[in-house]
Amino acid sequence: MFTSQRTAGDAGYGDTGERMAALAAEQTGYLGVESARDASGLGITISYWRSEADIAAWRRHAEHQLARDQGRRDWYQHYTVRVAKVERAYGWSRADGPADPQISTSSGDPQ
Repeated sequence: MFTSQRTAGDAGYGDTGERMAALAAEQTGYLGVESARDASGLGITISYWRSEADIAAWRRHAEHQLARDQGRRDWYQHYTVRVAKVERAYGWSRADGPADPQISTSSGDPQ
């Protein structure tokens, strides 16, 4: 989880963000990403990875390191990175109707 507060500077930010998203998607263990930013510049990006080793490899990727350095220099007032394990995930869609979805445990038994 990457929580950040942007600066006013924007030169190259969008292009670099798109490049990092594409590059991350090419890495071993990458599972996906979700991101949001509000009008004040506060943003949260959550990337999903298969293992902590895959996360560490992404952190060491040379092009990602350069982008991180530029972010510290030009685009962020501050940021926080959190590494966490997702134990369970589920959702709901209006198309599913009013009922909650079935939640499965790792054994496949509904709870």
